[in-house]
Amino acid sequence: MSSTRNSVFPVVLLMALPASGKSEVRNFMAHMDPEVLREEFHIGDNLQLDDFPYVHMMRRIDNELQAMGEPRIFYPGEDPFIDGRDWGTLCHLLNEDYHDLMNRSRIQPDSAARLLFDRIDRAGLAAGIPVRLGVLRPEILNRLAELLEKEAAAMLEEKQAAYPESFEGKTVVIECARGGPDGAALPLTGTFGYQYSLPQFCPEILEQASILYIWVTPEESRRKNNDRADPNDPGSNLHHGVPMSVMLGDYGCDDMHWLMEHSGKPGTVTVEAWGKTYSVPVGVFDNRKDKTSFLRNDAETWSPEMIADVTASIRAATGSMCREQ
Repeated sequence: MSSTRNSVFPVVLLMALPASGKSEVRNFMAHMDPEVLREEFHIGDNLQLDDFPYVHMMRRIDNELQAMGEPRIFYPGEDPFIDGRDWGTLCHLLNEDYHDLMNRSRIQPDSAARLLFDRIDRAGLAAGIPVRLGVLRPEILNRLAELLEKEAAAMLEEKQAAYPESFEGKTVVIECARGGPDGAALPLTGTFGYQYSLPQFCPEILEQASILYIWVTPEESRRKNNDRADPNDPGSNLHHGVPMSVMLGDYGCDDMHWLMEHSGKPGTVTVEAWGKTYSVPVGVFDNRKDKTSFLRNDAETWSPEMIADVTASIRAATGSMCREQ
């Protein structure tokens, strides 16, 4: 394994359809013995980044705008993005989070909500979308900031509290889900799928990343999404539900296997970005027969047999994720 810190993966892109088990696997790794995680799976203490909090806040922004009689700017309602390039916006927000993490960038803004709005606009520009929040009427923007300040401040505090003293033995785990419309032909095009989002990641991520892909069918993804959804906890990683129109319109299929089958190097996905070609290793955790839903329950209830099954699956996947020397 090359470019690692103490023989652990520096960056793992944890990818799958919604409710496939990404957050559950993250929760499992958080409960594993750190030495076992490091020695057997090459995964160090997790430093976790996730684009779901931004999805949640975009919907919160839209809901508050609608309540004020203003047009929604990210989602038309429960349906997919108004502008599909916002999948790129999410990637650029993760890029910034990665840079902030690696540089331990700390800021104490006058308004955490206004900082979040600026970041979303900046990430959108990087994806090719004109500024949206910054052009709202001042009275609307100020009211929006007041309404979302508490949540935005909690996000910022959680982000900055996670900065480690050292990156030795650490693995940055970046979680996101991508897909395409139900019944779409492969390869996916436009802003759908990993074929669009992977090249949006910054060189610093692509140069070091390996992908841990959790494989479920779209039908299983929809079933598990319904099972986990808790309307009283919409901002939770483990219990949020994705609207069915989005499940069918954005996550009705998945292009990871297509990308692997058409890669220039076996066991990798080829990513053309930033004037370079990256061969990103992929390990597949086959979760088509559900092995992870129990991980949403308290750890005290996890049976040894279930733990052993998940452990074996993670070991098999991470064993194929190492980069060539």
